[in-house]
Amino acid sequence: MENDAYRRLVQRFATIHDVNAATKTLDWYARTKAPKAAQTGLGCQIATLSKQAHELLVDLSCADDLADAEAREPWEAANLREMRRRHRLASVLPADLVEAQVRASTHAHLVWETAKPEGDFAAFLPALRGVLEHVSTGARIQGQALGLSPYDALLEGHDPGRRNAAVTSMFAELEAVLPGIVDGVRGGPKPPGPTGKKRKLKRVARRMMSMIGLPETHARLDTSSHPFTAGDSDNIRITTRYSGRPGEALMAVLHECGHALYIAGLPSAHLGQPVGAARGMTVHESQSLLIEMLVCRSRAFAVHYARLLRDEFGEDGAWDPNRLHEVLIHVEPGVTRVEADEVTYPLHVVVRHRCETALLNGTLDPADLSDAFDEAMDSLLGIRPRNPGEGCLQDPHWTLMRGWGYFPTYALGLLMAAQLYETLRAALPDLDVDLARGDFAPLAGWLREHVHGRGCFDSSSDALLEHATGRPLGTGAFLRHLERRYLPGMT
Repeated sequence: MENDAYRRLVQRFATIHDVNAATKTLDWYARTKAPKAAQTGLGCQIATLSKQAHELLVDLSCADDLADAEAREPWEAANLREMRRRHRLASVLPADLVEAQVRASTHAHLVWETAKPEGDFAAFLPALRGVLEHVSTGARIQGQALGLSPYDALLEGHDPGRRNAAVTSMFAELEAVLPGIVDGVRGGPKPPGPTGKKRKLKRVARRMMSMIGLPETHARLDTSSHPFTAGDSDNIRITTRYSGRPGEALMAVLHECGHALYIAGLPSAHLGQPVGAARGMTVHESQSLLIEMLVCRSRAFAVHYARLLRDEFGEDGAWDPNRLHEVLIHVEPGVTRVEADEVTYPLHVVVRHRCETALLNGTLDPADLSDAFDEAMDSLLGIRPRNPGEGCLQDPHWTLMRGWGYFPTYALGLLMAAQLYETLRAALPDLDVDLARGDFAPLAGWLREHVHGRGCFDSSSDALLEHATGRPLGTGAFLRHLERRYLPGMT
């Protein structure tokens, strides 16, 4: 019976979700709490669970149920579509390859943790070669099965329906415009932002989380070498790092709060099902960048941000809202992507896109990645990293199997964020008043209705964006936003 087949699929995918959630919890523990000696054992556990989840997905009885199942209503139809998409992507990959990929990734991340602070690219190179070999094999297999190039197959896993030709076209539009804007508004060395003891910064960060709608009963904050967010709606885990400028730790928390707010707002009625998941990483990154860069660098939010800092650090001229806003929108090329302003940020992503597409198509040998990365930084941003730790090793994504093909979603997410921001500002005329008093409820409510609560009901990020804004993804809203915020005399 068709309904029996669908019910069995719902149970199967709920189990797969739980196995994957346990895997992510282990990964979070490995990256935040675990002693170094535990890393190898944890990597084996993660690999075993990943293999089991894969086997559940590609099992022949799953394929039979997918062939027989029928949906009774639109959400079931969307869920079945997403089930079939996941099965199609996974079924062509041998389980042993999936396990080997995870083992290579876990080893590479462990090597990266040591190589990054030392700036030791030579130490990382063998692990990079191992990851690239496994990524290339999987992408080639999936691409052949789907009729896609290997890189498009990777994009399909992050942003269904997105193709590299469209990505390259949008990036070319940004490359043609952004360097000129940077030259026109750059402000030299960045003025000092929030400073203070880590315990006080943590208190401000937790107040920010609560302000955005993430109470301590549902979300926790930890430290890691690279900020990330993991978990489900009632078990959200945010991390930041305190190794850079103190104020950047707070901006990283705001970025991760955007991810967390999306997770918390996914449709609870479909938790554990594919249709209840995020609609790809372009949408996910749009939510983090919307909060961090567009909303929380606004003049209105600077009023509340200054109040938070005064409450914790006392009265100080540095917490004047106007001065703080100047710090928040200061533009100056720097080497670090996660600390970049919103004007230079997309160019950091273009650097990585150039490098990883060249690595995957074989025109760039892994041994030459560090030099190629530095050359691209110099070309697009006019700055060269002092060492590989500041350069190609600054991100952990190339240690992760699902990190490949991910980088474009950061810049695409910023474009999507600008498009959503333009629309929601028209829908929420009192938004600036709300932000100035730290009230994020109207903003979160709009996002939950138009983005978060739709999960994977829409077939692609463009379909979701058209529902929310009336048009597919483009560069126009982002460039208009930059003109309004940075070049008001030109509008």
